Amino acid sequence: MESFLFQATIYLGAAVIAVPFAARLGLGSVLGYLLAGIVIGPVTGLVGSETQDLQHFAEFGVVVMLFLIGLELEPRALWDMRDRLIGMGGLQITLTMGAITGATILLGYSWTVALAVGMIFALSSTAIVLQTLAEKGLMQTGGGRSVFSVLLTQDIAVIPMLALLPLLAAPSVMATLAPDGSIHRLVEDDHGAHGSISLVEGLPGWGVTLVTLGAVAVVILAGTYLARPVFRYIHHARLREMYTALALLMVVSTAVLMSLVGLSPALGTFLAGVVLANSEFRHELESDLEPFKGLLLGLFFITVGAGIDFNLFFGDPLYVVSLTMGVMLIKGVILFGLALLFKLRGKDRWLFTLGLAQAGEFGFVLTSFSVQQGVLSDGQSGLLLAVIALSMLLTPLFFILYDVMTRKMVETVDEKHDVVNEQGTVIIAGIGRFGQIVNRLVRSAGFSTVVIDSDLATVQMMRKFGFRGFFGDPTRPDLLNAAGLDEAKVLVVAIDDKASANKLVAYARKTHPDLHIVARARDRVHVYELYAAGANDIVREMFDSSLRAGRYALENLGLSEYEAAEAEQTFYQHDRRALRELAELWKPGVPIADVPEYVARARALNNDMETELATRQQAREKKKAG
Repeated sequence: MESFLFQATIYLGAAVIAVPFAARLGLGSVLGYLLAGIVIGPVTGLVGSETQDLQHFAEFGVVVMLFLIGLELEPRALWDMRDRLIGMGGLQITLTMGAITGATILLGYSWTVALAVGMIFALSSTAIVLQTLAEKGLMQTGGGRSVFSVLLTQDIAVIPMLALLPLLAAPSVMATLAPDGSIHRLVEDDHGAHGSISLVEGLPGWGVTLVTLGAVAVVILAGTYLARPVFRYIHHARLREMYTALALLMVVSTAVLMSLVGLSPALGTFLAGVVLANSEFRHELESDLEPFKGLLLGLFFITVGAGIDFNLFFGDPLYVVSLTMGVMLIKGVILFGLALLFKLRGKDRWLFTLGLAQAGEFGFVLTSFSVQQGVLSDGQSGLLLAVIALSMLLTPLFFILYDVMTRKMVETVDEKHDVVNEQGTVIIAGIGRFGQIVNRLVRSAGFSTVVIDSDLATVQMMRKFGFRGFFGDPTRPDLLNAAGLDEAKVLVVAIDDKASANKLVAYARKTHPDLHIVARARDRVHVYELYAAGANDIVREMFDSSLRAGRYALENLGLSEYEAAEAEQTFYQHDRRALRELAELWKPGVPIADVPEYVARARALNNDMETELATRQQAREKKKAG
């Protein structure tokens, strides 16, 4: 027990120290976890042989992650991705396997070893790439969706790869054949080989197919018809932890079922997530599982860093680095070609190329399995594992390179923008929960609006309810001009992305000095940014609703409706004056807490407001008493 607690302290301590440090340097959390693993493993030797066992446990984080991603995808959206899954993903795997197999043969290896190496390096890191895309907010870009499609195809491809590898070692195949001709799969662990539990072992081919399809049907039917009654049953317990337990049970049981029929647990849980994507408790599942996903993925990355064999690396570092860069170069060239073939442009093309150029965590699985089947020797597997780990270690640096290369590029999307053929008195950029209220109010008052939004699904849903809208990037000058920016009286900027909102306000103010711009702000600092960009009226998205909630609280604390409304109005007027004054003291790029004059003035203004409110309250009480 003491040993377990000591190891847990080391892993958690390394993460707590390294990850915030890496994040502050702009390196991202993934590189922080990898560096933490290197420090506690190869550098200091604080952890040892238990890392490999821990890695198998930590891989469950990938399973949870794919379940959560599935929750974000409706079945219709998955069907719309079929061209990317089959075309883009299938070509990436096939071409990469072919190229790396050929290169390995040229290095003097047999074709069986070369094919195994080609399969191993055809895969990319689902865990690192999706985590980084989520952190950088790139999942919904055209490049992000293409990357996800290829990763999903790779996860599916692991299944036939595991079936093919034993066929590359003919003597090993005969050893695994049962008298009836069926294949017994063996699993190797630290305690030796033992038969894995399987629902398809010993079955003929048609039986395996039926059982596998049955397992998939069970997941779909359970998610569709069983989940709701179970959630209602859990709800009656009124215990928060029961929701978390149910969420974990759903993921674990699905993963176990998929493993029993020989499918990828990650693929099975992804399917379960897609089935539940339209359910009313989707957000509950996301909030319950998000902490487990983050911790387990972090632990996985630490174990990858701790498992790097630096003795092999330092034995011939030039050779290992050359192999790693060679693999990433081959994959990068193929990915870039596919990006051109599938018409990815600008940022999306480079995100697709640089984001998938590494080897992946499934490479560890295939390498280990290849050794068990006698396809690869221990020496060959050690070299492959070093290359896989080094390529994964370089991936966060490739994302940094992507940021540098694309800083001045214009964001692109896969879908073709609508042709804007209407003009209105008011142009509304962004039609989310904020923009749609503005649109309905303005139109109900008899004024014409033109709505532009970059989310195709949102525009399509809006059209179903009878509201006209156009799909496109609201920051594009040509779309704004087509919408009548020259004649419009008001521009409402209701975009989610802060950088895009600032860019749009700055452009509109520069080209149309007389245009009245109303902008939505995420927080106080964003207010200052929009103020500097030239917005006339700036509305913090939660400010007015928070004021109303505060007024209700005052009414239930004994104040009359008039007194509560007066306190609300006083606070509102004072906050507006304070914002204008503090905006002059704000320094771009510097945290407001690090600007002494800003802090001092904010404290003084806050004291003034409290004094004014207290004075008004005393006057009311004195009036009542008199």
